[in-house]
Amino acid sequence: MKLYLLLTSLTLIAADWPQYRGVNALGVTADRNLPVEMGPEKNVVWKADVPPGHSSPILSGPRVFLTAVDLEALFTIALDRATGKELWRREAPRPRKESFQKTNSAASGTPASDGKMVVVFFGDYGLLAYSVEGKPLWQLPLGPFNNQNGHGSSPVIVDDMVLIICDQDTDSYYLAIDKATGKVRYKVERPETTRGYATPSVWRPKSGPAELIVPGAYITTAYELKTGKKLWWAGGMAWQLKGAPVIVGDRMYLNSWESGGDTETPPDVEEWTVVVSKFDRDGDGKLSVEESAGAGLKNAAAVANYDLNRDSFMDERDWAFLKLHRQAQNSVMSIQLGGRGDITQTHIRWRYRKSLPNCSTPLVYNGVLWMVKDGGVMTTLNPDTGEVLKQGRIPNALEPYWASPVGADGKVYMVSQAGKLSVFKAQGDWEVLKVNDLNDEVFATPALGDNRIYVRTRSTLYCFGLPQ
Repeated sequence: MKLYLLLTSLTLIAADWPQYRGVNALGVTADRNLPVEMGPEKNVVWKADVPPGHSSPILSGPRVFLTAVDLEALFTIALDRATGKELWRREAPRPRKESFQKTNSAASGTPASDGKMVVVFFGDYGLLAYSVEGKPLWQLPLGPFNNQNGHGSSPVIVDDMVLIICDQDTDSYYLAIDKATGKVRYKVERPETTRGYATPSVWRPKSGPAELIVPGAYITTAYELKTGKKLWWAGGMAWQLKGAPVIVGDRMYLNSWESGGDTETPPDVEEWTVVVSKFDRDGDGKLSVEESAGAGLKNAAAVANYDLNRDSFMDERDWAFLKLHRQAQNSVMSIQLGGRGDITQTHIRWRYRKSLPNCSTPLVYNGVLWMVKDGGVMTTLNPDTGEVLKQGRIPNALEPYWASPVGADGKVYMVSQAGKLSVFKAQGDWEVLKVNDLNDEVFATPALGDNRIYVRTRSTLYCFGLPQ
């Protein structure tokens, strides 16, 4: 608790909210006098019509930035932080239209800013950088990506680099890019993982190199920030990781959930050599859709879920990741940082496996870990032990949750897909102070700054605050 309060007082006083979930994805600020009651006509400082998009707003100096899709065009938009007036709008090239599931968007990645520039990422193009005044600085085309649900990772700016995770079903990697020039500093191949939607976080130990922590399907890995050298890794993650690691002091908290990982006793999965010997009738070393039926994949749709290179066959790599998926166990976990090599058995401090979020990043605030499961199940944990402090349903807010919780002013804010913005008293034995209705869908995480809360719905960006 003392460490967390020190971190808050020294690091989070900054008024900016420069990336997904604010400074290093912590989701916490030192703002005060934030409202409890909010709505389309309640405690509105300003509101602005914005095109659809799932990216979260960020705050940088006197501006708010977000990305959007307007009549199929991809845009980066800057608004005045004091009034909500649109300052500029820049269109990105869109050389392709990749498929994505209906709860994703072509404008999914949240922008990042260092106060002088803003960087955005679109799965249908790649990275683009602008000055905060809207002058184009550089572009870096990337892709196309082999990601069945569309891209979902957000860029971050760390020191003099822009970093982006490009995990996908084939050829996963992450990039470190010179923020001044847009040139690639280094590229780290990640063949051990598949599709993912995570955003990285940075740990700066008292001694030793700064680490970039990159969550991925079935494995989370830390790399030396400056060089990309692999430092440590932990297995036991679920498939399709989302959100970001939460780093408090020398401990990290990470949620890891995907369908199929809730069983207490993972099923045995036969080795590939055994499967091929049983079901590969034509002897070509892979399984067709018809041959896969004997191995438990009953139809083309089932094969497509694991057919990572999209060739309509199951091969040895596909089967290896199917095995990892079948045996994965979902959990939110605490990891002790500072290890090297494989730390799976040595540095995972605790795991909690029930009522986990699908997408949203947990929050550590006021000495409590907060998380919300689809259906409005709110759980608080002791971050030292993983012990449940309180669990229950949020009244009148029982929908899915894509946005992540944020905390300030002794309050925690969570917003559901249906736009139910819940406010809690920030204590382990939590108390609902108010459930507000924004009357519109919400996929974006709120931003905090200026003693105000900025919330993006499908059609509107709100700035809520008490009278100053």
